[in-house]
Amino acid sequence: MSLLLVHAHPDDETITCGGLMALAVGAGVPVTLVTCNRGELGEVIPPGLRHLTGDALGEYREGELARACAALGVTDHRWLGGDGTGVGPWHDSGMVLAGAGIRAAAPATIDAGAFAAPEAFGAQVEALVAVLREVEPTVVITYDEGGGYGHPDHVRAHEVTAAAVAAVDPDAARIAVEATAAAHDEVDAGLAALRRRAWLPLPVPPVEDLPTVPDATITTRIALGAARVAKLAALRAHATQIAVHDDGREPPAYALSNDLAQPVLPTECFVHLRGPAGGLDALLPPR
Repeated sequence: MSLLLVHAHPDDETITCGGLMALAVGAGVPVTLVTCNRGELGEVIPPGLRHLTGDALGEYREGELARACAALGVTDHRWLGGDGTGVGPWHDSGMVLAGAGIRAAAPATIDAGAFAAPEAFGAQVEALVAVLREVEPTVVITYDEGGGYGHPDHVRAHEVTAAAVAAVDPDAARIAVEATAAAHDEVDAGLAALRRRAWLPLPVPPVEDLPTVPDATITTRIALGAARVAKLAALRAHATQIAVHDDGREPPAYALSNDLAQPVLPTECFVHLRGPAGGLDALLPPR
């Protein structure tokens, strides 16, 4: 039994799956994290770090990801297309906002070196196939076909993962593929709790402004328990991208550069996409 996660940029792994990774590591399950690029176009939150742009930001985010992995106990991290000693050849594709909240879309122009560039797809699939054949995971985690919230790198991560898994497991007999998800009603309840926190210095968005799915479509809920402490530590490690607000009451909150408060919920949710059902539940001991 082993777990492989394919995420677009540093911080995506922690926001969506930090608790799951900490639980899996604690249960002795081998965990491999694949990151597709360094997120060089991310917006920086702390004023003292806003001089970081481009490659300098990407290098800094490498360090943030290393610290987040240490907080979660993850020791096998890889950059897609990297040679094992450095990052891969693709960079952040960028995004534009698409409506209210955090929904995103591809920019008008995506250059040839970007992760979402059409001509890069074949090499990306080949790179992930090599990892899949080496690691032989039982469960693979990525995003849904919309990339969770629409970022083109998230969409491409889904497409690359789907193609690579189909290449190594064409009959869908061995590898369970799961998409990260946020359950609408659970998120809505968490937002309502945040609105009751007078000290919180950020606006709380309506649930409609966040990417969620109907609760009935969730196929696996992972109760984090004490692993949420490790997740919060990993969120804090991504300081250029995430601000954590925690006064000890439920739930803690985090915000991206848009300064919208979101709850750090006590569960992480997933939707089954392909392969054997129940793979995530089988991966972890009863909780």
